[in-house]
Amino acid sequence: MKNIEKIQEIKQTGSYNYSIGPYSTPIVEIEPGKIFKVYTEDAFESRITKTSDLPSEKLKDIPNLNPMTGPIYVKGAEKGDSIIVEIIDIQPARDFAVSALIKDFGGLTGTDMTALLNEPLPEKVWVYPIRNGKVWYNEQIGIPYKPFYGSIATAPENEQISSLAPGNYGGNMDCPDVCVGNKIWLPVNVDGAYFYVGDAHANQGDGELCGVALEHTAVGTFRIELVKGKKVAWPRVESKDEIMVIGSARPMEDAARIAYKELIMWMQEDYGFDPLEAYQLLTQVGKLHVGNMVDTFYSLVAKCPKEYLISK
Repeated sequence: MKNIEKIQEIKQTGSYNYSIGPYSTPIVEIEPGKIFKVYTEDAFESRITKTSDLPSEKLKDIPNLNPMTGPIYVKGAEKGDSIIVEIIDIQPARDFAVSALIKDFGGLTGTDMTALLNEPLPEKVWVYPIRNGKVWYNEQIGIPYKPFYGSIATAPENEQISSLAPGNYGGNMDCPDVCVGNKIWLPVNVDGAYFYVGDAHANQGDGELCGVALEHTAVGTFRIELVKGKKVAWPRVESKDEIMVIGSARPMEDAARIAYKELIMWMQEDYGFDPLEAYQLLTQVGKLHVGNMVDTFYSLVAKCPKEYLISK
């Protein structure tokens, strides 16, 4: 009988990390190329599980949201490299997802970064059963189960940054393209990369409008490839049909500029395009959508269909 290698299973030991950086002790080491599984908590660390739970009561230690599993040390990764994270599978670790309205948070209400005089929206919690491949809003409306990771990152070089914030290291981008079947490029800023992942969503609309998607605990299956001597400037995503770059900034148009500029750089580096020719082509065939419009920085995804990536 052929020996089947046991898949490494990773679960956070001790407290979850609510920040991303190089100063936490790695919880485990992994070998590039090996398949491993990671358990992740939901954005509330399972403190909200029923409609009677009030976020203001259950989440008293805000801004401690978005617990991350990690850091995971990638053997052989050195500053100046990149890692490519292949998401092989995501499975729910429970049979429901939750969403909520949280005071002073969301896309259509006043927040600490968009200061208004309006009263906060009332708190409300929704619980969505997961069954038969759908997430059920009610008995009539079933949303397809299309899981992805809202937060995925490598450590910045010198900073310890809130797990609520996205940036050029990845972080809380809330982009549905970080999903099964896709590969995510992340920069290596410190030896070992210090990989973090969390905030699994069962599905989400563009922008994560109220600030809370279909949050659920999950078990993800991954493989990490190490790319030596090539460091990406911003997170890249490759699917079967498209290449993408995720840019995060405020205002939103600056996030779009970052994403499209870095997509042009990718087209130049790997596909032989002149930058101005890529600029022109993306004007005609490029795609752009909003990951989140609610976090400390907004995240936008610029895309180019592979059918146009004919090497020069």
